[in-house]
Amino acid sequence: MSFFIPEAVAQEAGAAAGGGSFEPFIMLAIFVAVFYFLIWRPQSKRNKEHKGLLESLGKGDEVSTSGGVVGKITKVDEGFVVIEVADNVELTIQKQAVVSVLPKGTLKAI
Repeated sequence: MSFFIPEAVAQEAGAAAGGGSFEPFIMLAIFVAVFYFLIWRPQSKRNKEHKGLLESLGKGDEVSTSGGVVGKITKVDEGFVVIEVADNVELTIQKQAVVSVLPKGTLKAI
């Protein structure tokens, strides 16, 4: 008396598929390729560009930091930068905090 649940009908087992030993390796290779092109390569490119930006910093450049502070560089050390944010107000920050170099005259426009 199975009014609500249909009876399961067993089917014969199919033949084993032969030659499927390369499928996991192909899927792994596709996964590695996607990981490389979507994650690792773009991040490496961004890091390289940021490193070049930090090496090119010089006195007089107008910069923006990761904290949103905008100022003019007055002194560059090995790991730190001193930026002037207002008249006689200087902040010492790490070079890594510099996000971008602004075009000349940006501070006067603000």
